[in-house]
Amino acid sequence: MDGHGITGITPSSFDTSVAHPARVYDCWLGGKDHFAADREAADQVMTANPGIVPGVRSNRAFLSRAVRYLAGEAGIGQFLDLGTGLPSANNVHEVAQATAADARVVYVDHDPIVLAHARALLTGTPGTVAYIQADLREPTAILAEAARTLDFSQPVAILLLMTLQFIADEERPDEIVRTFLDTAAPGSYLVLSHPASDGGIPAEVANRATNRYNQLVATRMTRRDRAQVAAFFDGLDLIAPGLVPMSQWRPDPGDVPPDRPSPAHCGVARKP
Repeated sequence: MDGHGITGITPSSFDTSVAHPARVYDCWLGGKDHFAADREAADQVMTANPGIVPGVRSNRAFLSRAVRYLAGEAGIGQFLDLGTGLPSANNVHEVAQATAADARVVYVDHDPIVLAHARALLTGTPGTVAYIQADLREPTAILAEAARTLDFSQPVAILLLMTLQFIADEERPDEIVRTFLDTAAPGSYLVLSHPASDGGIPAEVANRATNRYNQLVATRMTRRDRAQVAAFFDGLDLIAPGLVPMSQWRPDPGDVPPDRPSPAHCGVARKP
């Protein structure tokens, strides 16, 4: 599919000759909402790192398990999903509202094609699901808009799944995360996954895949090591099993461990 049938978005709406993260990710998940440049980037990165597709699927599975835990065992009824991506199976509101029908979810993404699909995300209980088109680098503006749906005087889950790698070190991703957490009430949670620069796959494979990605996709990515990812959780209480590969975070009964853990760190932590 080359953008045909996507209401509100046409190839002239933006530069389809340049791959974008949400659409490349959609390719890896087997979606249909992407363009030739996105498919080319996805294929080349898969060639450099054949494990990328199991990795992105592992991330979606981690999202489902984490949201199910938060909506159920942790009793969280509000979710701020930063870097939503294109709609797929088991979106946040679907998982959360399967446990708590009145759970509220705000989705945030900057890709214009995601905006075109926002209506597909706004299918939960009326008034409980909203979408914001915004850049993660503008946390204050996002929080102000999200407050129209979420009550930040009450605990909220802040989701940053495979998102912070698109914020370069010089753009201070730690300060962005801290801004969201400072606004959140005690008892709130941070859910985070991030591509690893250590472990999971040989460094040369990770570096080769990342270099190909950065050559082909408009938004560059930065892998970080375990200590760098752990720093995002400073001041929070990590929920067992802590900071682990995605397949190892509370796997469901019957889950088959992958031959090789996904080269990404993930964790869920509570604000005291």
